Amino acid sequence: MRPARWGGSNKEPTMQNIAEHMEVIGADGVHVGTVDKVEGNRIKLTKKDSGEGSHKGHHHFIDKGLVADVEGNKVRLSAKADVAVTMEEEK
Repeated sequence: MRPARWGGSNKEPTMQNIAEHMEVIGADGVHVGTVDKVEGNRIKLTKKDSGEGSHKGHHHFIDKGLVADVEGNKVRLSAKADVAVTMEEEK
């Protein structure tokens, strides 16, 4: 896997460096989810990481604004895992 490339002057990792099956982790290193695919400016997480109860059985999305870095096979978010899951969008 290539190291992350920083896009332009905005200092954000490009979404092109995020691939299917990469692990998404919070700033604290705790597992948040697994990349299903990138859709526009959002990362679609696999359904298996969607939780239980009313969250079970549908995809969650992470906005690219939460992506801090792409490190090897991991997408690191700028927020801790417990905070990041509260910022997920549902579909």
